[in-house]
Amino acid sequence: MVVGMMKIALWAGHARSLKDKRQVVRSVKDRVKAKFNASVAEVEDQDLWQRITLGVTVVAADAAHADSQIQSILSFITSIADVAEVSTELVSR
Repeated sequence: MVVGMMKIALWAGHARSLKDKRQVVRSVKDRVKAKFNASVAEVEDQDLWQRITLGVTVVAADAAHADSQIQSILSFITSIADVAEVSTELVSR
């Protein structure tokens, strides 16, 4: 079993309040969960209204599949939001 993890920072420059930010977070989380069946959570910067930091995880039978899923999710998020920085990690058990 391999767990793929990604921490991705997004920039919500158009957000003028935490309410605007929550709408963006909810949209990204729901779209990623629906398309990839991945776990997504806001993991940092909850009080900053223009910066969004999400943690994304997938579980796969092998590292190649986990990495492929993480890269696909990254490409998808990049197509719908402004990405500021990304870090990924694969953990084997």
